[in-house]
Amino acid sequence: SLLLMATLSLHSHIFFLISLLPVILNVRRHLAVAGGCQYPPVIFNFGDSNSDTGGLVAGLGYAISLPNGRSFFRRSTGRLSDGRLIIDFLCQSLNTSLLNPYLDSLVGSKFQNGANFAIVGSTTLPRYVPFVLNIQLMQFLHFKSRALELASTSDPLKEMMISESGFRNALFMIDIGQNDIADSFSKGLSYSRVVKLIPNVISEIKIAIKTLYDEGGRKFWVHNTGPLGCLPQKLSMVQSKALDKQGCVASHNSAAKLFNEGLDHMCRELRTELRDAHIVYVDIYAIKYDLIANSTNYGFEKPLMACCGHGGPPYNYNVNITCGHGGSNTCNEGSRFISWDGIHYTETANAIVAMKVLSMQYSTPPTPFHFFCSSG
Repeated sequence: SLLLMATLSLHSHIFFLISLLPVILNVRRHLAVAGGCQYPPVIFNFGDSNSDTGGLVAGLGYAISLPNGRSFFRRSTGRLSDGRLIIDFLCQSLNTSLLNPYLDSLVGSKFQNGANFAIVGSTTLPRYVPFVLNIQLMQFLHFKSRALELASTSDPLKEMMISESGFRNALFMIDIGQNDIADSFSKGLSYSRVVKLIPNVISEIKIAIKTLYDEGGRKFWVHNTGPLGCLPQKLSMVQSKALDKQGCVASHNSAAKLFNEGLDHMCRELRTELRDAHIVYVDIYAIKYDLIANSTNYGFEKPLMACCGHGGPPYNYNVNITCGHGGSNTCNEGSRFISWDGIHYTETANAIVAMKVLSMQYSTPPTPFHFFCSSG
């Protein structure tokens, strides 16, 4: 939109950041004016740490401590960031509350607006290891059958549950695949072997979408994977590295791009196969790479360095002293960093990515996010 272009063309960093954050905080209000969400949709999310809102902590009791969560929540919520994730901003834009992790037993039964099945570290393969995509799907099927079972009883809990039409009109978000590629590289597989695994990963995502479709789901929102080779973690750990012009690991980014091409192609196939489904493919890679390539325009310094970590420039990442653990250091509040902990993004970076996602310029087919509002 023109507003977005005008905002992004401002070169004064301080003015940019001051002007940007209220825009992000008011994304919801802007969308409300544009017809926004009177009846927010039920949302189910499947993914990895890019969209985990506390599932790892709830599911495994794994401790994720401050400084994670310091800038928005003022406490750690199990998100790997100093604040909100892209999915949080997307939820806020639809006027719905942030998604609770499916495995969190302490949220009461607050799943009326959906549930988040994403867990840190998740992959698509092998199929039966917690918490791969297939397991997340099985958890959803269990959640759905229990919810519909409750809805048919006189249990007072049923008021808190999702109805048959709620499931049918729900938005299913999928953001997974990054760890399949990253883990293959970290196991020492060659580039060509990593690339050979990609079709299997895409196939798992396709099976997941078709399973959800068979369950009555018709609205799908699929994120591709970001520039893996630009993560400070990868840059600090890869031994022999050919770097691209932004200083990112070329092989990792190349594999990510091939994965994204496959994912895009799979979404196109499914649009033909599942005629009445709405499948939106979002190019997160393009948004994130632009953020790094043009970091100064966005008010960021050192785009390839972690805010929270150990070791100082150029990457401030040490696999043995990671963010939140003894010996790690953290940049000042309100930082101008893209990378939070060497793998995940800061709230400020996530806010800009979310705003660009909402601009529709990176979506195929171009779809306003409030298209998914339910009709009440």
